[in-house]
Amino acid sequence: MRSKHYKELKKQIDKTKVYPIVEAVDILKKMARKNFDESVEVHIRLGIDPKKGEQQVRGAVSLPHSTGKTRRIAAFTNSPEKAKQAGATLAGGQDLIDEIKKTEKTDFDVAVAEPAMMKSIAPIARILGTRGLMPSPKTGTVNPDIEAAVKELTGGKVNFKNDDSGNVHQLVGKVSLDKGKLFDNVKAFVEAIKKIKPAGVKGEYIKGITLCTTMGPGIKITA
Repeated sequence: MRSKHYKELKKQIDKTKVYPIVEAVDILKKMARKNFDESVEVHIRLGIDPKKGEQQVRGAVSLPHSTGKTRRIAAFTNSPEKAKQAGATLAGGQDLIDEIKKTEKTDFDVAVAEPAMMKSIAPIARILGTRGLMPSPKTGTVNPDIEAAVKELTGGKVNFKNDDSGNVHQLVGKVSLDKGKLFDNVKAFVEAIKKIKPAGVKGEYIKGITLCTTMGPGIKITA
C-alpha cells in the first residue's frame, strides 16, 4: 500500500508523458520532502537478454558531480597507507585477504586492487563475486595507481551492471544537489549506458528510463 503522500505526489506527474531530463529534475526537486535529503535514482529498462554473457551491460562512469553518498572503499594493495590517505576505509594486502577469508565479512561498498594483487585475491573471489565486490578492469577497479582509483571513487565515479531482469539501477545524487548538477549526472549516466550497447542486442536497446527519489514516484524521461 502506498502512503497518502506518495499518491498525492503521483497526481502531479502525467503518466502518459515522457519528460525531458531537465523538466523531470525540476519536478523531483519541487516534490522532495523538506525534512529528508532523498537520493535521486535512475532506472533503465534494457532490451537485452541477461542470460547471455555477451549481452551483459557493465561498466563505470565518472559523474561530473559527487552523488553525495559516502562509500566505504576497500583497497587491496601493497601500499595501504597511501590508499588510506586517498580515502580508502580499509586497505591492506595479504592481511586483508586473510581476514575476509576467515570471517567472510565485507564491510565495504566497493573494492579496488592493484594488478599484482589479483592472484592473491583468488581465494576470496567467490565471496567478493557473489556480493558484486570483485575488482575488475572493466570498471576501472583494477588499477596500478591505487591512489587515483580510490580518489575517483570518492569523487563521482560509479560502477554499474544490469540485474537479472536486464535493468540497470543507479544513484546519481541527492535532491539537495543543484538542479544543473543533477541534470549533468543523469545525462552522463544515460550517455554511458548508450555508449556500451552490446553488439548482439537486436531491436530496441533502451526501452525506458525512469527518474525518481528514494520515496517518490517515478518520472519517465527521454533518452
